[in-house]
Amino acid sequence: MQCYKIVHDEQALRDFIVWLPELEDNQKFILSLFARKKYCGEGIKIPDRVSLRTFVSNKGDMVDKIRQLEIPLGYWKFKGEELPPESLVLYIMPNPRCMKKATKLMGRTCWDIVEQKDYNLYSEALSCIQQSCTHKTYLDFDIDTKDISLQPLMHIFPDNETHKYYNILETRGGYHILVKSKKATAIRELAGMDNKRAATWYAELTKMFVTDSKGDQFMPVPGCTQGGFIPKMITI
Repeated sequence: MQCYKIVHDEQALRDFIVWLPELEDNQKFILSLFARKKYCGEGIKIPDRVSLRTFVSNKGDMVDKIRQLEIPLGYWKFKGEELPPESLVLYIMPNPRCMKKATKLMGRTCWDIVEQKDYNLYSEALSCIQQSCTHKTYLDFDIDTKDISLQPLMHIFPDNETHKYYNILETRGGYHILVKSKKATAIRELAGMDNKRAATWYAELTKMFVTDSKGDQFMPVPGCTQGGFIPKMITI
């Protein structure tokens, strides 16, 4: 039986899971499998992006939960139309979500929606989880092109080999630069910059690279499918 292949490089996936922040009590990661119109062939009529499955996981269960998405070919559908394997992409928010914070937010949400005629309680709960980041380990800069040089990063963030305060994810159409924002200024000071210059890393990065979006956001999962491409963590 042919199945959708979500995991293409299990070792890269496992290495990425090790790289993710360690979870504290009541924390999970949120992941989402999407179908993207831009990855489909001609004749497949779907919106720009279709959410197929969103779920939460700890680090230990993540590979198994991702493998559960590898269902028989043709069973991922949108309005009855089978979705091709190349349309799929798996995303993750690399900053942990707090289940306690999400529960409090869900309580307020329930009072807001209870009088509505039609609502999806499951979707509302997932939305609350997505919004419930407690601390942002990584600030994610999404660069939607590969027609650039990443070498300037070595000047913005010197001595990264020692301090490991930024990482790069190569995606199908560009890169995600993931910066440990709470450490960046201090490490630039260690590299010899004065405090005022050290604190300008955000402005330098956004001036050097045109970003499609930035912040606490979804990104493709290394080792897994992204429209026929396998995202991977890289170094320069």
